Amino acid sequence: MTSSAPSSADGAAATPIPRHSFWRDSFFRDHAFFRIFWRNWAEVIPGRLYRANHPTPDALARLTRRVGLRTVINLRGEKPNGSTTLSRAASEKLGLHHVFMAFESRGAPHRDRILRFHDLYRTVPPPILVHCKSGADRAGLAAGLAVLFEGGTAAEALRQLSWRYAHISRSRTGILDAFFRLYAATGEGRKPFIAWVREDYDEADLRRAFTARSFASFVNDRILARE
Repeated sequence: MTSSAPSSADGAAATPIPRHSFWRDSFFRDHAFFRIFWRNWAEVIPGRLYRANHPTPDALARLTRRVGLRTVINLRGEKPNGSTTLSRAASEKLGLHHVFMAFESRGAPHRDRILRFHDLYRTVPPPILVHCKSGADRAGLAAGLAVLFEGGTAAEALRQLSWRYAHISRSRTGILDAFFRLYAATGEGRKPFIAWVREDYDEADLRRAFTARSFASFVNDRILARE
């Protein structure tokens, strides 16, 4: 569970910073003004797992009341920004477990991170909310992984990476789609997903095999300013 409210944007002990500084950083540097109206929220595993973009404190409180949320997994990692500080403080106020679990959005998913997420998914108290910045890519990866943890298919996992969540598969973030397709081609029906990750999955091979469209990557990285 979260500790006392952090006194700096990275959660480290420091000279107290006015709360409005965190809000200013969240709204303007981290683009939270978009997330007031666009929450990119969805149920993934009924009663167990939900996904969203980085929630504001108000959105987190509403979701907690709505579904009885107990755990928040921040897929951005311990990124120093106002949004992280505010959501950690809100989690503490609401009595939620708050966990940092970094995933990449433009690289081949790391084996050790997949396995760590699998352990978290099995051990933290549900219902769980997973979020990244926009809720499009890393949240889609985590949601797709959970679908496979629950015995779903690679095709069902791929549905978590779609235009409905503002995911752009032809950009560099399409390597996440390629990961699920790789399992469909080389492991599905032959080996349980986690066994395939542990024994067969090769990050380097996936990186070498994947090619992104340059224009789509420009839109995703520069115009939409995705992480």
